[in-house]
Amino acid sequence: MSDFLKEKYQLDPGIVELVEASENSLASIFLGREKIKEENQYKVIHAMQKHNLSDQHFNWTTGYGYNDLGREKTEAIFAEIFDTEDALVRPNIVNGTHALSLCLSALLSPGDLMLSVTGAPYDTLHELIGLEGSYPHSLKNLNIKYEQMDLDIIIKDGNFINSARIRELNPKLVYLQRSTGYSFRPAIRISEMEKIIQHIKEQLPHVIIMVDNCYGEFIETTEPTSVGADIIAGSLIKNPGGGIALTGGYIAGKSNLVELVSQRLTAPGIGKECGLTFGTTRSVLQGVFLAPNVVSEAVKGAILASHIFNKLGYSVNPEPNEARSDIIQAICLNSPEKLMAFCKGVQEAAPVDSFVTPMPWDMPGYQDQVIMAAGAFIQGSSIELSADGPMRPPYHVYYQGGLTYAHSKLGIMKALQHLKEIPKNDVINQ
Repeated sequence: MSDFLKEKYQLDPGIVELVEASENSLASIFLGREKIKEENQYKVIHAMQKHNLSDQHFNWTTGYGYNDLGREKTEAIFAEIFDTEDALVRPNIVNGTHALSLCLSALLSPGDLMLSVTGAPYDTLHELIGLEGSYPHSLKNLNIKYEQMDLDIIIKDGNFINSARIRELNPKLVYLQRSTGYSFRPAIRISEMEKIIQHIKEQLPHVIIMVDNCYGEFIETTEPTSVGADIIAGSLIKNPGGGIALTGGYIAGKSNLVELVSQRLTAPGIGKECGLTFGTTRSVLQGVFLAPNVVSEAVKGAILASHIFNKLGYSVNPEPNEARSDIIQAICLNSPEKLMAFCKGVQEAAPVDSFVTPMPWDMPGYQDQVIMAAGAFIQGSSIELSADGPMRPPYHVYYQGGLTYAHSKLGIMKALQHLKEIPKNDVINQ
């Protein structure tokens, strides 16, 4: 196979050898990922069997969508998978940001306080909250207050601090972002999340704990709602869609909270009772069926990237032997040229639009220009192979996805090839 790679992709032999050596070193770590995949696969199958999924649930409805059996079955299955009372799974939730926005807008009222305990949330939420811009319907302009604390201010050396401050703030909702986003911290492990949630609930029993679960589904064998989170939200074109779902998002949690969110999605008094699924039920359920395997393949690719770039002297997060709780691999490249070269290599590895050269642009919802490599079958699908990063120092690239491990590996090799071709920069020998 190495001869094919060298011939068809014009890869430097040293790159192929480096990757093969890394794979041999990672055999035991990869085996551990296989065990997590297997348990998650059985969990999904059990949910479908328990709720008697049948091919009749793949049929269309029209108009208002009353008695859409497929929609109701899909939401029951998602609730089962995420260990919750109810779920909202809809194609008209346009992305993860929309799912999060629906939750925050539905659960917070004027005068309430939202407290983020994982630092600043992902860039696309800044305008929703009111940290950037001045939109009439931002939380800030609706008189919803916001405070944030970094995770290391909440927990230091394994001990909780600032508990008095949290009680003093008395938030209506505490927000945790599971994934790294555009930060350089590790994703929050479920075991860590459980301790945080338990501690906050001891201080404030009635607070709503909400988790941004994007990029984290099926990474571990339990989800945030299994350890005390009241509500979670995510995108179907990330992990749980398995590369099959065409669009959509999900919200899962306590039934009273999901009902409030559903009334924000449609209208008060209508809630979950209306809303076509537009024939997407089959792809959504087939996607979540495939998701444990697809996520496992993507994580193996991220681990490989971490091992290789760590060996080459780059700062990486997480490191190859660290436990993971999202699919994202952050690599500190330290120059705009390297960030652009990396993304160009990943784009050339894509099955779709491999001939396109990614360039930085003013992407909606971001304050800095962003460069993104994403040649995907589903537009914007982050579970498919992609790489992106904001054009700001220290020029982190965020590598994620890959429906198959082989594709993720190819992306790494093409990225290395383009980094090697930067004048006066030999990454293989640095």
